[in-house]
Formats: sequence, C-alpha cells, structure tokens
Amino acid sequence: MKKIILFLLISSISFAQNANRKYLNFKKTKTALEINTSDGKYILSAYSSKVIETSFIPNGEVFNPESHAVVLTPKKGNTKITNSKNSIRFATKGIVAIIEKSPFKISYSYKNKALLSEKNGYTKKDSTEILDFNLDTSEVLYGGGARALGMNRRGNRLQLYNRAHYGYETRSELMNFTMPLVFSSKIYAVHFDNAPIGYLDLDSKKENTLAYETISGRKTYQVIAGDSWEDLITSYTNLTGKQPLPARWTFGNFSSRFGYHSQEEVEKTIKKFQDDKIPVDAIILDLYWFGKEMKGTMGNLDWDKDKFPDPTKMVSDLNAKGVKTVLITEPFVLTTSSKWQEAVDKKVLATDKNGNPFTYDFYFGNTGLIDVFKPEGKTWFWEVYKRLINQGVGGLWGDLGEPEVFPSKAITVGGKADEVHNIYGHNWAKLISDGYKKDFPNQRPFILMRAGYSGSQRYGMIPWSGDVSRSWGGLQSQMEISLQMGMQGMAYMHSDLGGFAGDYFDNELYLRWLQYGVFNPVFRPHAHEDVAAEPVYKDIVTKAKAKKQVELRYQMLPYNYTLAFENNQKGLPLMRALLFEEPDNKALLNVCETYLWGNDFLVTPITKAGITSTSVYFPKNNNWFDFYTNEKQVGGTTKNIAVEESHIPVFVRGGAFIPLIKTIQNTASYSLTNFDLHFYYDENTPSSQGKLYNDNGQTPNAFEKGEYEILNFTNKSTNN
Repeated sequence: MKKIILFLLISSISFAQNANRKYLNFKKTKTALEINTSDGKYILSAYSSKVIETSFIPNGEVFNPESHAVVLTPKKGNTKITNSKNSIRFATKGIVAIIEKSPFKISYSYKNKALLSEKNGYTKKDSTEILDFNLDTSEVLYGGGARALGMNRRGNRLQLYNRAHYGYETRSELMNFTMPLVFSSKIYAVHFDNAPIGYLDLDSKKENTLAYETISGRKTYQVIAGDSWEDLITSYTNLTGKQPLPARWTFGNFSSRFGYHSQEEVEKTIKKFQDDKIPVDAIILDLYWFGKEMKGTMGNLDWDKDKFPDPTKMVSDLNAKGVKTVLITEPFVLTTSSKWQEAVDKKVLATDKNGNPFTYDFYFGNTGLIDVFKPEGKTWFWEVYKRLINQGVGGLWGDLGEPEVFPSKAITVGGKADEVHNIYGHNWAKLISDGYKKDFPNQRPFILMRAGYSGSQRYGMIPWSGDVSRSWGGLQSQMEISLQMGMQGMAYMHSDLGGFAGDYFDNELYLRWLQYGVFNPVFRPHAHEDVAAEPVYKDIVTKAKAKKQVELRYQMLPYNYTLAFENNQKGLPLMRALLFEEPDNKALLNVCETYLWGNDFLVTPITKAGITSTSVYFPKNNNWFDFYTNEKQVGGTTKNIAVEESHIPVFVRGGAFIPLIKTIQNTASYSLTNFDLHFYYDENTPSSQGKLYNDNGQTPNAFEKGEYEILNFTNKSTNN
C-alpha cells in the first residue's frame, strides 16, 4: 500500500510541475530573451521574421547550444521586446511570441494569425521528457519523416527511430527517415531540434494536442511561419540548409539491380543499353562488387578481384561512354571481413562500455559499426571513398544507414546509440560531402542514402523510399512518401521504379511505375534480380514501351534541371501536393493521387491494374492542356479522364513555357544549342512567365560562381 501511495504522490508532483510553473523575471541579451521561471529558464531567439526558436532549460541542467539541423544563427536587432504587467511580447516583423506571466503560457502568431501555443510546455515523466502544444480542432498535420499513413497524419503517434520496413505496401508506420518535424494546414511548422529517439504524437488521443517525447537531450523547438506553402518551405530550408544542385547526370536513367555479380555482367548490361539505343547515364553496383556471397563479406570495401579483375579499366571504359559507376557501401565491418583487423587497430568502431569494439550479430554476419562521429572513423571511411573516387567512381550509395541494427548499449563519440541513432545517416552523408569539398572541389557528389535527419538535404543526400514491395500496393504509397518528404526539405525522395521486394512479375505494373518515374526526382529502376529491373532485359514489346518512357525522361531534361535549380535556390520540392495550389481548398488537404511536377505539370499516376478511366481535379487558377493531345480542360473542374496504355494522365498549366530537347543517349551529349520551347496559350491567362536554367552540369556552386545562363520567357496577350 505504501508503494502505491508513494507512486501516486510522485505522479501528482510530476503532473503538477507545470501547473505550478511561476514566472520570476526576464532579461534581454544581444540576440535573445531569457525568462526565468520557478522550474527553469526559457531562451527565445529569432532567426528571421518567420522563425522563432524556444529552448527550455530545467533547473540543474546546462543549455546545449549544438544543433544538428540548423545552419542559421539568430540575428541581432530583428526583435522588439515589450513588457507589460501581465505579459511579455517578443516580436519580429512577422512572427510573434506572447509570454503570459500567470498562469504561465507561451503562444505564437504570424501577422496577427494565431498559430499554436504551449499546453503544459515542458514536463518530465519517468524515462522521457515531453513538450506539448494546443492545436485547433480543424488543422491537418503533415511531416514526421517518411511514412505511408495518408497525407493527413493527425491521429497518429509516430515513433522517431529510423528503421527499414521490408516489402511494405499501402501502410508503413515506421520507415527509414523519421524527422521531428510537423507541418500544419494553417501554414506553419514546428521543428523539435533534438536528435535522440522518441515519439511525435499528432493528437492520437483526440485532445487537440501535439506532443514531442524524447529520452534525453535538448528541449528546443523552432516555430516557422510563411505566407504560402512555398514561402514556408523556403523558410524551413533557409533554417536547415539548401540542397546543392546535383550533377546533370543525376536526372538521367540508371541501370540498377540487386545485383551485378561481375565485371563481365556490368559491361554486357551497358552494351545492351547501347545496342538497344536506350539512354543510360549510370550503373549502380550492389554488394557483389566486394564479395561473391551476400553474407560474410560486408566491410571489405574493396573490389573482389576474382569477379572484377580490372575495375580501374572497367570504370574508365564506362566513363568514356558517358556512364557513371555508383558503388554501394555500408557502415558495418564484419568480423569476417578483410578490413576487420585494420578497423580494430585504427580504433574506428563504436565501442562497448569498456572501450572495446562493440560487436553483435545481424543478417549479414557478426559485425562492428564505423563510428562516423569520431575523427578517426570519419578519416578512415573517407580514405576508402577517396581511393574509389580517384579510381573514377562517379557516385556513392550509403545503404543500411538507419543504422539497420544498432543496439542501445553501443557507444559512439557522439553519444550512446539511442542518442545518435537518428543522426547516423545524416553524419555519414556529411563526412562524404565534406570530403568532396576538400579533395574533389570541382565535382558534384552523388550520395544515395536511405536514412537521414532534418537538414540532411544540405549534404546533397539523395533519399529513396526503401525496400518497397514489387506490387500495386507498393506503388500506391509512393506519391504520399515523396510529397511529404519534399515538404520536409528532402526534395529528391524517390522509389525503386518497378518495386524492389519479391518476385512478382507484372509488366503492366512495371510500365505504370516507369511512367510515374518520368515525373519523379530520380529515374532509377531497381529490384531483386529474380525479375529484371532494367528495360534491356524485358521482352521485346515491354522493352519498346519502357524505352519510350526513358526517352521522354531525357526530353524533359531542360525543364527538370531548371526545377532542380529552383530547389537549390528556394528549397521548393520537385513534386508538390495540390494544397500548394489552393491552400484554402479543404478538399485538397489530403490529396496525393494527383500532384504537381514543378509548377507547370499536373500528374495522375495509374496505381491499379486494368484502369480505363480516372478522375482528375484541375486546379482553378488556370486551364490545363493534355501533354500528349493538347486537349484543354477547364480549371476548377473535376473530370473523368480516359486512361491510355502508353502513358499516365499528364497536363500542362495554361500559360506555361516548357523547354524540351530531342532524345539523347546520355547527358554527356546534352546541349541547348537547339531546344524546343512549347508555349501553352490560354485565353484565361493573359500574362505568364517561365525560365530555363543552364550550366555545365558538373561544377559545384556554378550559379554562385557566375558560370551559368538563365533564359527568361514572358507572355502577354491582349484582345487582339
């Protein structure tokens, strides 16, 4: 009985902690407002007129200023602090925080529009710490990383623990990218700036509450506001960093499978692409490049010379054909790998509590994990990459970077496993990005990764949606995943075209997935080798149909590369939900079946077998024209559209300028000496504009260096 009474007493104390929070005093610093309360200190600072950061430091704790996500620093003199009897107003020209003194409460608004407010603020439970907020009854919530839950994620309690979901289809509650970031249909975002694992509760108890729960770390969050969705996402990517412009070849076709077993197989595959005149820009080598078997060899991180006898010549020959080589790598060094002893001797691995390499079993064998937070680990790993890049390798693939298995007892220089689990892939991408800047400053990196964190886009990370089922259900979830991740800064989220997991053989599914892939950030068919992913290994009829999709992808290069430039400058997604177009249209807040490709294409993928017609809503601001027939559809209407076997429904905005080229065999021969400019005249759009960005496709920061050209197009029509 005594135990129960003691438990109730402790529970009531922890629950009452916030009800008893008392305002004491405040002070201004150069960049912040500090507020002392009975149980801790608040620090508020502004990064811009659209971003305010709030940190709570409980009594007895010291503020940790290190953010893994944020690149900005708070500005001096861009806030005004007003103190009255009942409240303190911390205001920028846009976003404002009001601190009520009794009872203590913080609320946020933007241009006089209420955003959200702290509910209890900070509370501590037995093993976790919580920040919670009040929500409106009507707001729709997005974010939390990559999931398949439906666009509106309100009502879910989302685990924040990067984890692969093999063979998922239409629902996946936990995937490779979990981000402590929430967007609201009221056009604001909250980012919880803390790395350790936890939960993001999007009103799962239906109490109009948003809660962030974590095991430890910073009690810091940013509230981000905007005048439109584009403006909001620009503000978020200003805060966490912009994606560098990828090399132009990134937008070409990839030859990829799990996997190519030999040099002979690689060369034979590329020869087939050339013989069939199917454009290709890169070939991706899965784990057989370093070992004959799937198990026991991970961590070799060097060519298997039996199967790849002359890799330098192979890579050189491919480069001469304009085809880049991309190699898979993993952060695991098996105790059976050729590099195990070297990794132990050089102390590059995560350790146990006694400082010895932490080893454990997982699918591929008994392993250690490279400590990417440790200077020695970073240097050692980068030297592996540097050797491969010097050999001519054009891109790097970081797989299993969640990390796939990472026991809680493992210790890194950055912290215990659960404290750094979600930022492992983020820091892995950073070490590659930093290495390129130092040793290959004239080369744009290609970093394909399946796990990351808020702000990973600034390291040039190209994310993909993991081991999706090769099924119609697998295809159906892809639009949601890419649209959500694009909102969260990760604009290059894409899928294994055709699906990855399983030996399901369906040419209709394969072609529909490729048709969707044309209007996707990255065009990369990839799958288990049981059923070939590459068009060149399909039957003659399917190959011819797939070839047309690859060719269209190359014709779209000028438009797509300009989209990439826009993303680099403004952070805007390449794939955009219809809510961008009509933010006040409640019917569109949960729509992902149709989306915008850039500003000017409206795309409706076909995600079910045997479909002969589909319903499409045409946004109201313009009329829309069928990309294949030029037939006009009136804006603001919903129409039933006949579905063709040869393509998915794609429409172009009235007034748009669409630059296209003739098909090329790869981007090495890309040129704008000749291109076709398609203008879609619309009597309801009397004026419009467009642009075409161009550079050499290779130089990092070409725009900032002035090594670029932009062609601007304008249209103005009169009654005559």
